[in-house]
Amino acid sequence: MRKVLVTGSSGLIGSEAVEHFDRKGCEVIGVDNNMRRVFFGDPGDTSWNLERLRSCTKHFTHYNVDIRDRIALEELFRTHRSDLIIHCAAQPSHDKAREIPILDFEVNALGTVNLLEVTRLHCPEAVFVLLSTNKVYGDAPNEIPLKELETRWDYASPDDYNGIDEKCRIDRTLHSLFGASKASADLMAQEYGRYFGMNVGVFRGGCLTGPAHSGVELHGFLSYLVKVTLSGGVYTVFGYKGKQVRDNIHSHDVVRAIEEFAANPRPGEVYNLGGGRENSISILEAISKVQEMTGKKLNWKYAAENRKGDHICYITNLSKLRSHFPKWSITLGLNEIFHQIIEDHFKRLRMADRGI
Repeated sequence: MRKVLVTGSSGLIGSEAVEHFDRKGCEVIGVDNNMRRVFFGDPGDTSWNLERLRSCTKHFTHYNVDIRDRIALEELFRTHRSDLIIHCAAQPSHDKAREIPILDFEVNALGTVNLLEVTRLHCPEAVFVLLSTNKVYGDAPNEIPLKELETRWDYASPDDYNGIDEKCRIDRTLHSLFGASKASADLMAQEYGRYFGMNVGVFRGGCLTGPAHSGVELHGFLSYLVKVTLSGGVYTVFGYKGKQVRDNIHSHDVVRAIEEFAANPRPGEVYNLGGGRENSISILEAISKVQEMTGKKLNWKYAAENRKGDHICYITNLSKLRSHFPKWSITLGLNEIFHQIIEDHFKRLRMADRGI
């Protein structure tokens, strides 16, 4: 693999991919126009991460290109015929999407089609990976019978112990507008793989996390929780008694899954990607862990109404991914994930105190 193009290259997964493939000596093309700042304001600004990448990489070039601009993408892809395209750019929040439905759809659905088409025209042999989301399943996972435990919800039947697999339906369910725009992108990516025979893979991510996350209330569960705990702000828990469960996967393990797919692509294939049961945690459990690890008490409040279409308990079944790519595994557990995020936020606070 000689040349890798990454969209959303200043974001969590994008920046991890940039660093990973740069270390391997690949020429890395980054595409990012800091739309996260447009979506979420200053707290979502990723320019700090771009500057970090520029300082720590050797083979990385950044392009400030909007994926909605097909003409600009045509020019970029004519110039850089890449071997691997990793599409991470997105509007990532299902709450935010209801405020900006047209922008959300243009970025998530149209932007993806633009990238698929310029790949087909200019580098059809390349591997194309779409970072999709478990929100394409809408609230269908909530139909699985649950049991209430002291600090979390869990699946009531032993048959569901390993979580949600790829057979979960994506239609006849409440998605949120974000889930619908990402489902559109997901289906188009599959179609380009199956119809045109392109090396397209789709990864339906759960809670993707790590220290490079610019977490905000509407997106970035663990990063935002740590940020509020350390800054002394107020954290709001939305519904389900704070017992809703997510499985968390470090950005490094996400990129390793992409790398394994790129080495042995399966056109049009879909994989659920998350931390699995061993990396699952409820909000109440996460609050307790952050307080214990930081020595700081979180000021939080409870809002009884849950987020519309939100999952109550979502644990990723990794069986298909592991069977297709046996060299891949989860390498970073929850304790290490929390440690890295906490250390990074402490570092940012110290730098802010020094005016850096």
